[in-house]
Amino acid sequence: MTLAISGTTGITLATQFDSASTFAFKNRFINGAMQVAQRGTTGSSGLNAPTTAPTYPSIDRWYAYSTVATVTVAQVAGTGATKNNLQVTGAGTVTSVGVGQRIEQLNCYDLAGSTCTLSVNMSNSLLTTVTWTASYATSANTWSAKTTISSGTFTVSGTLANYSAQIIVPAAATTGIEILFTVGAQTSGTWVIGEAQFEKSSTVATSFDYRPYTTELQLCQRYYEQQAASQYISYTSGNVNTVLSGQWSTTKRTTPNVSVSSAIATLAVINNSTAIGSVAWNMGVTGTGATGATHTGTIIGVIEL
Repeated sequence: MTLAISGTTGITLATQFDSASTFAFKNRFINGAMQVAQRGTTGSSGLNAPTTAPTYPSIDRWYAYSTVATVTVAQVAGTGATKNNLQVTGAGTVTSVGVGQRIEQLNCYDLAGSTCTLSVNMSNSLLTTVTWTASYATSANTWSAKTTISSGTFTVSGTLANYSAQIIVPAAATTGIEILFTVGAQTSGTWVIGEAQFEKSSTVATSFDYRPYTTELQLCQRYYEQQAASQYISYTSGNVNTVLSGQWSTTKRTTPNVSVSSAIATLAVINNSTAIGSVAWNMGVTGTGATGATHTGTIIGVIEL
């Protein structure tokens, strides 16, 4: 950046320098550094392109799908100053693979009518073309239908490199924005994605926005959270029948779908109360276990886009 000082015009900064593109919290992607993986470090993609219920295999906020057969999606170690990347491992009969993120309306409403920059690190050991597509939801945070904003391609190689594209967001795109990366027949090899950023910028991609891990985790927990359940006891012979309750770490986007899992007892939710709000959870569970035994489990709250 060049700084010019003039007695007539004052201080002039060559190239862009503003709060939207230069300072922290400019990245509209959540978990663009691929460091948060509450579900685990590896999982299987969904099958076929999603509408209302994408599959989030591993890394938070990044859904993935493939056609004909599923692929493995994992959090892997990065290199140098990059701690983690997302990696897709191909499968023999796959005809296409997609990895994307849906940005909630509240986090991208102000982008309508502006120019944004998409930047990302990528490599692919088999394919050389990655297509990106930007879309917006037909209604607020509802993805049963969407409208394409624009699309383009990156020509990639087996070496991880940074790619970027300018996207003009239309004034109508106030309902949530989706960025989707797709490749063709990833029948083998690996596709690596990292440091994904979507920012308001009319010139070039700026440096990647590294946010504190705790902050990034809380942003992810707005959509998905796992929480150790209070201990619950089998009150009658061989049965667990009790109420669990607690507090979420972060206020949810809206009332979440709640489930309980346990490695000890087989449990079923018998009362997913409508009183479960955006902050607390409260449910009844039943199942089988040793008489008088204390069981522990995991409460999962999901309200992904």
